[in-house]
Amino acid sequence: MNISAPFIRRPVGTSLLMLAIALAGYVAFRLLPVAPLPQVDFPTISISASLPGASPETMAAAVAQPLERQFGQVSGITQMTSTSTLGATSVTLQFELNRDIDAAAQDVQAAISAAGRQLPNDLPAPPSYRKVNPADSPILVMGVHSDSLPLTVVDDYADTILAQQISQISGVSQVSIGGEQKPAVRVQIDPAKLAAKGLTLEDVRGVIASATVNAAKGTLNGAVQSFTIAANDQLAKASDYNDVVIAYRNGAPVRVSDVGVAVDGPENLYAGAWDNNKRAILLVVSKQPGANVIETVDRIKAALPRLQAVIPPAISVDILSDRTETIRASVDDVEFTLGLTIALVVLVILLFLRNLRVTLIPGVVVPLSLLGATAAMYLLDFSLDNISLMALTISVGFVVDDAIVVVENIYRHVENGVKPLDAALTGSREIGFTVMSISVSLVAVFIPLLLMGGIIGRLFREFSITVTAAIAVSAFVSLVLTPMLCARFLHHETGKHGRIYNAIEAVFDSMLRFYQRTLDSVLRHQFLTLIVFFATMALSIYLFVVIPKGFFPIQDTGLVTGFAESAQDISPQLMSAMMVKLGEVVGADPDVAAFGSAMGSTGSAQTANTGRFFIALKPRDQRTATAADVINRLRPKIAKVEGVSLVLQPSQDINVGGRIGRGQFQYTLQDADLAELNVWAPKILAKLQTLPELADASTDLQNSTPQLGIKINRDQAARFGILPQVIDATINDAFGQRQIAEYYTQTDTYNVVLEVPPAMQGKVSTLDNIYVKAPLTGHAVPLSTLVTTDDMQVGPLSISHQSQFPAVTISFNLAKGVALGQAVDAVDKAVTGMGKPVALVGTFQGNAQAFQRSLANEPVLIAAALVVVYIILGMLYESYVHPLTILSTLPSAGVGALLALMLGGFDLSVIGIIGIILLIGIVKKNG
Repeated sequence: MNISAPFIRRPVGTSLLMLAIALAGYVAFRLLPVAPLPQVDFPTISISASLPGASPETMAAAVAQPLERQFGQVSGITQMTSTSTLGATSVTLQFELNRDIDAAAQDVQAAISAAGRQLPNDLPAPPSYRKVNPADSPILVMGVHSDSLPLTVVDDYADTILAQQISQISGVSQVSIGGEQKPAVRVQIDPAKLAAKGLTLEDVRGVIASATVNAAKGTLNGAVQSFTIAANDQLAKASDYNDVVIAYRNGAPVRVSDVGVAVDGPENLYAGAWDNNKRAILLVVSKQPGANVIETVDRIKAALPRLQAVIPPAISVDILSDRTETIRASVDDVEFTLGLTIALVVLVILLFLRNLRVTLIPGVVVPLSLLGATAAMYLLDFSLDNISLMALTISVGFVVDDAIVVVENIYRHVENGVKPLDAALTGSREIGFTVMSISVSLVAVFIPLLLMGGIIGRLFREFSITVTAAIAVSAFVSLVLTPMLCARFLHHETGKHGRIYNAIEAVFDSMLRFYQRTLDSVLRHQFLTLIVFFATMALSIYLFVVIPKGFFPIQDTGLVTGFAESAQDISPQLMSAMMVKLGEVVGADPDVAAFGSAMGSTGSAQTANTGRFFIALKPRDQRTATAADVINRLRPKIAKVEGVSLVLQPSQDINVGGRIGRGQFQYTLQDADLAELNVWAPKILAKLQTLPELADASTDLQNSTPQLGIKINRDQAARFGILPQVIDATINDAFGQRQIAEYYTQTDTYNVVLEVPPAMQGKVSTLDNIYVKAPLTGHAVPLSTLVTTDDMQVGPLSISHQSQFPAVTISFNLAKGVALGQAVDAVDKAVTGMGKPVALVGTFQGNAQAFQRSLANEPVLIAAALVVVYIILGMLYESYVHPLTILSTLPSAGVGALLALMLGGFDLSVIGIIGIILLIGIVKKNG
């Protein structure tokens, strides 16, 4: 049976069928979304809760712990981490890859509701969740600033207009506000003046909370006319609060202005952000897991002119970092490589065949096969990304072989004098089975890849299916279009060849004679040949074992993120100065295009002594240094800035895990015994900092923060009927930035913050002027008579959990020229040799953990590909021996591939494994 015969005899129908494939592929190519990589985002949900003034211990025990217990009952969670800091808790849940994120969100909301009964009653708002991975790099960073308006006004527009509108755009998960300066009324009460009036801070809090309300009042309905009742019950300006009457003394009112002052100011005094070292508000945009980056950013950019027109002209919005610029450039570069590959393949065919007519036939088949593959990609909901385009580029070498095999066999008959039509019918019938067997056995190489799970399976799947689609379309086109074109365009060459043809022919003849001599030599020395074969097999196994292993090549995405950290007792003012100094160093680098930085971000679990940097590099064609080179160049300059550290890392498209790390890779220690964990974590960090394979090793352990310990004399307090709850509340009124009331506008809700004057907030002696009302006597009692203080204590600035247990994460980058596998082995060896307690468990997290899992699967993957190819070839050729003969050249090819990687200074990463799998297919095809 000749499946090509009907198509050879019906050239019009065949041409139109091919035109339909080409049009479908072209339309699909134009419609395919563009992305950096296949969709490999882990479904991740981040939950945040805040309680201003609460210590990290309180947040961890009273907020994080009840939430974690409920989340532990949600199915499909692969990782649960939390960080609790002063007044904030953040919990990150990462789910299995196949978990539907919307269904997971419903389960998370149910768990939050179930935990609500156990959470503190004075939480300003219930915990909220977002479908976002906080460890992912932002897709867009914008700076909002003004030369004439105060930051509180800028923040108000940035929050109520820009952030709100951008959050509603499809694909956007969250717009975080860096350096938030949300407007608020700050009521600053002098406790000494208050005590002179016989009043307490709790009196002030209760009065102000009742003095501003915005409640329903009803209507007056008369016989003819109705009136809606309105009142001046809400206070919206600081001046209004100054006139509030707290109490009467000797018949005269005691107002807020008599014992303090109400001022307009920011809600959070400890946050700050910079746009290229200029004070600003940062808008950090994160995408939803699974959303297309380019489509999301394009929607945001399309909306910006409309949003800019709504805010005052004095407010400027700068795009500091746009992740899509390098994605587009990268995809354009791979598309150019694909086109260049097709052109080079056609030129090579022309060089060997030296016949333009014959060359044009595979020259048409190759792009047609690729267009058919893009149509399949569109139907399978793939994207144009570096992996799928790499698959198409590599497929060029596979699909052209089918066309060449068919053309060569038909052309052989034409040169023997057979008419082109008869030659096409005969040649296609002879070669049909071979083309099908080549294609089927080549597809078999990718079957194990399709069955892999996890993130590596997701990456391999799109690659494998794209190559498979290209091979399948190529086989179809080669058996349908190629014979038809041969029947119409080939003819027997009768004339003499020119000098160029003869010169090239002479070169080919000499190559053929050299091959014949070497083949004769090999056949005469069969034993020696077998020894060489087994030697190359052993060498390939040895090289596979010793070659440095990696997870994914470090990308240059044009974005570098940084984590700044200073002493745990640093003041917000000094930390702000440190951030500016670091910004000066970063901004001076010639390859930095722009940068944004922020510290003390509201609503996150970021501590007051830490900050974030988002550094956008110039386009790749405008700089000679890579992102890694820029980091290495900045590292010694940053080290000269005293009192603060800044760890930089290039942003990556693949990021496993949900914890924000100070470095690119993480090693987490867990122990149910917190004291034991706190003892061993610094020891292990000190050991890892000595390893030459690591750079920038640091830890998130912050347990040495100076604390003012307050010991309540419970017997003394009981004499006056004063409960510890009242003492805590009074201290919170003075120092906790306590939000005691709210006022409303048409666009947002704002808080009233109670505190003592800023000049008194850093002094222990302020406690001597604070009074607590005694219920039994009605008089104010000095707080100093009820408590004793100890300013020599230390405590945590942040507390981390993983899987509900206390955890400390050590982050690190790789030293120059070191592969991830070498670093992982060095860490394991170092930690094992320290003799740590059995209860202290250390595991790699994030990308390092994914690397360990992929490393265990690599030999199985290669072996499975070999077994499948052997089975398919054995079935096709009905032989147990021929498949081994075909695959016998694989060891020598493997030696060449692994040596090339090692000599080039590359490690064996996911991309390298893809290359080895392809090598199996190439070896099989050559055999």
